Amino acid sequence: MMYITRRERFNAAHKLYREEWTLEQNEAIFGKCSNPNWHGHNYELFVTVKGHVDPKTGFVIDLKELKRIIMTYVIDKVDHRNINLDVDFMRGKIASTEVLAEEIFNQLRPHIEAYQVKLHSIRLHETENNYVEYFGE
Repeated sequence: MMYITRRERFNAAHKLYREEWTLEQNEAIFGKCSNPNWHGHNYELFVTVKGHVDPKTGFVIDLKELKRIIMTYVIDKVDHRNINLDVDFMRGKIASTEVLAEEIFNQLRPHIEAYQVKLHSIRLHETENNYVEYFGE
């Protein structure tokens, strides 16, 4: 089994909050991340695909196609956007990095797996110190 990873970058604003909570409750749980005026990050997204190398091409997946899938179904939707307000696949969900990574996985999986490979993981860096990984489990 071979694993190949594509990295993309995007920047986006969000805030962590629950509508049904008071400002004080949101601040107690989410701290500065619940700022009513939002805050932003320069995200790094790592998409890892696994499969067997095609003996005809030498590829697990054509990286041009992988890039196109990531751009179409994720980056074009999140880059320079407000995750809470603008991103269709995040509507009604808390905009944590954990939830965002899971939803990115869900967006990409069917399009990647149409190429007879498996989406192995999503690794999403929110800051240089914080990132999450999701394996679809």
